[in-house]
Amino acid sequence: MTKKQIAQKAVEALKKEYPDAICSLEYTDPLQLLIATRLAAQCTDARVNKVTPALFERFPDVYAFAEATEDEVAEYIKSCGLYKTKSRDIAALAKMIVSDFGGKVPDNLDDLTKLPGIGRKTANLIMGDVYKQPAVVVDTHCIRLTRRLGLHELKDARKIEFILRDLLPPEESNDFCHRIVLHGRAVCKARKPECKSCCMRDFCKKNI
Repeated sequence: MTKKQIAQKAVEALKKEYPDAICSLEYTDPLQLLIATRLAAQCTDARVNKVTPALFERFPDVYAFAEATEDEVAEYIKSCGLYKTKSRDIAALAKMIVSDFGGKVPDNLDDLTKLPGIGRKTANLIMGDVYKQPAVVVDTHCIRLTRRLGLHELKDARKIEFILRDLLPPEESNDFCHRIVLHGRAVCKARKPECKSCCMRDFCKKNI
C-alpha cells in the first residue's frame, strides 16, 4: 500500500469516527482564534477556553488589544503558562494587525507568519478554519500519528506539513488535522496507544 493510499484510508476512517471535525478552541472571530491558538502553546485547549471569555470581554477587538500593555494582558492569562511571552506577543501582534493590515487578520500564510509569536501551525489553522483554504496543521498529535501510520519518519513540523500536503486531498486536509487531534487524545495516545480499538488498526504501520 502506498503512502497516498494509507493517507486516503486514514481520511476515510477518521471522518467516519469523528464526523464533526471542529477546533476545540472556542472563538467568535478570526482574532480570537489567533489569540486562543497562541495561548494554547504548551497549554491545554480546555485551560485556554477557561481563560479567554474574561480576556475577550476586557479586550473586545483588535483595537482594544493594540492599546493594551503587556502587563494588562498578562493579568488575564497567567494560568496558561509562559504568560509573559504570550502577553508580549498578543499586544505586539494586535498592534501590527492595526498598523500593517488595516485591523484585519491576514488571509495568507506569509503575512500571518510575520505576526509576533505566530508560526506555521497557527497560520495554517487560521487559513483552514477562518478562510476555508487547504491547510495542514502540524501539532504534536499530527506528528505522532502520521509517523505511526508510516507516512514519514520525521520530527520536523515544516517538512511534515509539506509531505502531508502532497498526500492528503486538499479539501480534506484541514478537517483531517482536527480529527487526528481528537484521535490522538482519545485513542492513539503518546505513551500507550489503544491499538485494539483504533479505527486505523488495519493499515497502521505501528499495528501491522
